[in-house]
Amino acid sequence: MPRKICLLSLTVAALLSSCSDALTEYSDYPCRVVVDNSLFLDATLASAMNSVTPGVFCMIQKTMSGSAEQFSFSSNQGLSSSQVFTAKDQQMSLIFGMNNGIIVGYGNIDYPAVFYAYDRECPNCFDSEAIPVRSKPLTMETNGHATCAVCGRVYDMNNRGYVISGDNGDPLTRYPASTTGPYGTLVVQ
Repeated sequence: MPRKICLLSLTVAALLSSCSDALTEYSDYPCRVVVDNSLFLDATLASAMNSVTPGVFCMIQKTMSGSAEQFSFSSNQGLSSSQVFTAKDQQMSLIFGMNNGIIVGYGNIDYPAVFYAYDRECPNCFDSEAIPVRSKPLTMETNGHATCAVCGRVYDMNNRGYVISGDNGDPLTRYPASTTGPYGTLVVQ
């Protein structure tokens, strides 16, 4: 009987440790972004939501144009565009990560390609509790790397946002995300 209890305890411990990895894979910081690209037909966003072109990433921010709120899109391939919020977008409580920005796209490491959503702030430099909050935004490179100008770390957006150059540190902050295709709907939450 004691042997069965021991085996049961080891099994439970193994299961709990594997679950804890899944639980920490995504940030618990609030993020809620929904973009219906079937309305906008935005090529910059579509390029990152296309599973057959992995390695393309798009930064999404909320900006103002006069008195109108809009989505601003910029890709690691040099594309940029913006789209004015629809009436539906204005009614939603959109939260763009820690400091008004997320990065989405399919990684080019796994097959099938994995769709990622990252916060645009460096996880090792940005402090959301600092007063005043100072942005530590990442810059994106065509090869799918993101770089922090403050600490010099380079992150691989194609591979779960791990640090690939510079001091050891936390990987990019990830959010659960899905897309229904290039000219479909993007949901990050």
